[in-house]
Amino acid sequence: MDIKKMNVPSSTITRDINVIADKVGNIYEAVVIIAKRANQISVEIKSELDKKLQEFSAMGDNVEEVFENREQIEISRYYEKLPKPTLIAIEEFMEDKIYYRNPIKDKLK
Repeated sequence: MDIKKMNVPSSTITRDINVIADKVGNIYEAVVIIAKRANQISVEIKSELDKKLQEFSAMGDNVEEVFENREQIEISRYYEKLPKPTLIAIEEFMEDKIYYRNPIKDKLK
């Protein structure tokens, strides 16, 4: 997942519920799909950040060195500026980039 290439707004925008509901047929089902994808994105971002910050934890023995590490601060600022996982998931859903299925509906067909 490359968040830099995605055109996701960093702030919340008002969306038409009917447009979201029309994609699946049910607004509640759409919310569940978006929420599950947002959780997946959140886990990916957190593991990425943890992996990058893990390099710094082994380096510093002194407390003063930890506070002066500029690279660690820049990495943290980058991840703070990223759009929220929910916004990314909504954008992916609206652009039909999320694969989803409902096993209950599949059984009925």
